[in-house]
Amino acid sequence: MSAPAVRQRSGTVVAAICCLAVIFDGYDLSVFATTIPSLLDYKAWHLDAAGAGVIASYAFMGMLVGTLICGFATDLLGRRKMLMASMSWFSVFMVACAVAPNVELFGLFRFLSGVGLGGLLPTALALSVEFAPRDHRNLVNALVSSGFSVGTIGASLLGLVVLESFGFRPMFAFGVLPLVVLVPLAYFLLPESVAFLAAKGRLEEAKRVARQYGLDEPVARERSVEQRAGLRDLFRPPLLTMAIVFAVTTFIGQLFIYGLSTWLPQIMRSAGYPLGSALSFLATMSLGAIAGAAAMSWFADRAGPRPVAMWGFAIGVVSLVTMSAGPPTFVLYIAVALAGVGANGTSVILNGFIATWFPAANRATALGTIMTVARLGGITGPIVGGLIVSADVGVRWSFYVFVIPAAIGIALVLLLPRRHLDGRPIGVLRQRQKEPARV
Repeated sequence: MSAPAVRQRSGTVVAAICCLAVIFDGYDLSVFATTIPSLLDYKAWHLDAAGAGVIASYAFMGMLVGTLICGFATDLLGRRKMLMASMSWFSVFMVACAVAPNVELFGLFRFLSGVGLGGLLPTALALSVEFAPRDHRNLVNALVSSGFSVGTIGASLLGLVVLESFGFRPMFAFGVLPLVVLVPLAYFLLPESVAFLAAKGRLEEAKRVARQYGLDEPVARERSVEQRAGLRDLFRPPLLTMAIVFAVTTFIGQLFIYGLSTWLPQIMRSAGYPLGSALSFLATMSLGAIAGAAAMSWFADRAGPRPVAMWGFAIGVVSLVTMSAGPPTFVLYIAVALAGVGANGTSVILNGFIATWFPAANRATALGTIMTVARLGGITGPIVGGLIVSADVGVRWSFYVFVIPAAIGIALVLLLPRRHLDGRPIGVLRQRQKEPARV
């Protein structure tokens, strides 16, 4: 008996909602970088650069906790509910930051908003990749991940309008939008993960969702496979070795991107640029990040993510060295854009690499576990940047400090896998499709 006909739906809706969620993720993390000059000028709190660097790291500490919780919470709630819960949580504490009466509570609320953000990105990536066409998973991953840079641009542009006239508080109040707009959309339009439904024994529902979105239907045995999948599988070769390499590489990438993006406006202001121009550099970096993520993912779908990630780190090294040399403003803007390509583009490629290399049963757990380690890089980067800025050693060293991790990243990429677990070379899918059929 044939399966009943169901209305076909597009995975584009899933990707769009996940991308919007990541946009607000990017806004939340970038709004602090945008408001650092205003926070340092806010006399009531007596905040210095070193203290601002520590507060910047609080959100990443919260993200570390949130990422740790994510894997277990997703097993209980499912990816759909986990995404909505993450958005609701960080949105509430963004508003709390807007009304914080002192710097201590402000720091606490930054930490708590980070807890919500920690579960958002791995859940959004796993969900969007699951419903993406098989041949375009790197591209979908790039488009969803690029939402982070769109959020950074939004924070920069809003800062140009709001900060000088109204201060930093309205910038954080804007974070209420996910709760009142995006969560209701996700509730009505977002499907639950097929893998989660199958793992919970809801096989008929899983098959129905799979048919609606044109995915492979799960079979009964997938339930036991999914139930056994988890952290313990990551402690068995060959997953263990690659998980460690991926974790260290993404740690370096997070240190690079979050350290530089957090302090770029203040570094440029220290170099003599007014606040408006300093924020425009952050927007330029984000534009480069979006273009770089799209272009690099296009190449990754063809050549494989490994060589593309290596070139991404190399671009980061060259751009940072150029920025440290104090070039003309036009050249500086180009270098800043290329820094966005090297930083965020490489991070997107690595996340996509993780999402497509690990088996489907381990994908969300692998993303969550590896990103937990990577969050330590996100914590370290802003602190290191704050210490360098507060040490007043000059603008050049503010860039030099991020050259080293980018260079280390090049070497680490060499250790990443060249083949899938089934022995198939990575990045040759399209060439195989072009081969004539054998008769």
